[in-house]
Amino acid sequence: MVGAKTKVCGLVGNPVAHTMSPAMQNAAFEELGLDFVYVAFRVADVEGAVRGMRALGIRGFGVTVPHKVAVMKYLDEIDPVALKIGAVNTVVNEDGYLKGYNTDWEGLVRALVPHTAIQNQRFVILGAGGGARAVAFAIRQRGGQVTILNRTVEKAQSLAEEVGGTGGPLSQVGSISEADVVINTTSVGMVPHVDQTIVDARHLRDRQVVMDIIYNPLQTRFLREAEERGCVVIPGCEMLVLQGMRQFELWTGVPAPVDLMRAVVEEHLADQNP
Repeated sequence: MVGAKTKVCGLVGNPVAHTMSPAMQNAAFEELGLDFVYVAFRVADVEGAVRGMRALGIRGFGVTVPHKVAVMKYLDEIDPVALKIGAVNTVVNEDGYLKGYNTDWEGLVRALVPHTAIQNQRFVILGAGGGARAVAFAIRQRGGQVTILNRTVEKAQSLAEEVGGTGGPLSQVGSISEADVVINTTSVGMVPHVDQTIVDARHLRDRQVVMDIIYNPLQTRFLREAEERGCVVIPGCEMLVLQGMRQFELWTGVPAPVDLMRAVVEEHLADQNP
């Protein structure tokens, strides 16, 4: 039961109505008998939200679109990895001292490792936004080769220059057949636009590893058509769950029940998209 001693964690973003994080994190807290609760906050004023959370003693919070970069200047310390990525998705409050982390990149690596090596593998990243930053950083940190394709080629080239890869226009999508792994980091195909896909599946080849960081729907059109082409597919819910696992551990200091967290997310997504 929530009481005066309950530690509060939350999510800061706009919008947040679609998020799976409260269901996932609260189930994990309950499973381990921890006196924690997780709530989602729809926030337009990120500076005010951080000030309020500091004052209220909120234990920690996740940060999502569009605040992952803006939140950084209001924190007391940024983890070196998050600083390199240039984005924070997790904040831990230690007696009013706020430290920012990025667990997206860890979630990405953990999702990939059961399916593919990273070192010396050729990765094509579709998109050059906030999600692409953590993905590109993680791959380069683990020795992978990165090509970033984006509709606005200048953004692709800028991010590629930062991480030590190459960038080009999305019109070069035909070249993805040469990649070992293809990752969509755009919002194309997300609910409610489930009939959309970022690329034509004919550009993919058998046994390629294909990942989509979109987790709603559970299987995007991009992944469904990739699977039909014989690709090994990784759903976005894996990255969601595995980055959330790391958040849980930062806030509580105990190992997360990751299998339960995955089951809760998959159940909720199945209910939303029967």
